[in-house]
Amino acid sequence: MIFVMSYLLICNSLLFVLMYVDKQKAVKRQWRIPEKTLLFLGLIGGGFGGLISMKAFRHKTMKRSFKMIYTLGTVFAIFLLVYVNR
Repeated sequence: MIFVMSYLLICNSLLFVLMYVDKQKAVKRQWRIPEKTLLFLGLIGGGFGGLISMKAFRHKTMKRSFKMIYTLGTVFAIFLLVYVNR
């Protein structure tokens, strides 16, 4: 149980920070974090951090793929927590 919670905390925190960094780099027109990296982290459990960061930083909000993948990642994380707790 503690392993799964730690894993999800790390994924969500990392994605939240990477979305912030990507937003800052976008504003400064610098090199960006690849979208597939952000999407992958969202899919493997960091979806909630991705959704929160989309709202907090107003970043990638128009991209439908990000909304879908982050929602799917959030559902996956909830499923994982429920599965481990039974």
